[in-house]
Amino acid sequence: MQLRRLTLATALAGGAAFFATFALAAGEAQRGATIAKRWCAACHVVASDQTSASADAPSFFDIAKRRTDKKKLGGFLMDPHPPMPDMHLSRKEIDDIVTYIRSLDPRPQPPAEPDGKDKELPKNG
Repeated sequence: MQLRRLTLATALAGGAAFFATFALAAGEAQRGATIAKRWCAACHVVASDQTSASADAPSFFDIAKRRTDKKKLGGFLMDPHPPMPDMHLSRKEIDDIVTYIRSLDPRPQPPAEPDGKDKELPKNG
């Protein structure tokens, strides 16, 4: 009887840990969306309900479709260049924005490459 309870408790704890990890990842994307709406929406379309932005800045949906790997996208945000202003984002804020951008691609994410980089699709227009 005790073995049965121990097995059940272990299974429940493992399931809770899995869902907590999933919720944490979703929270990072949500924080990224909040940051993007505050800092990026003046130039980029960052959400589907946004009605205006600069025609010269790509939407976050377009950036997501490019499948830029996390490291490259994070590096770009760490070292912005004109016309993009330097917003002095923390590494955590950059990670959250990158997670949010990557969450906008409705296609399944490709498996990570052995070197830790994601496979990048060709950029044809």
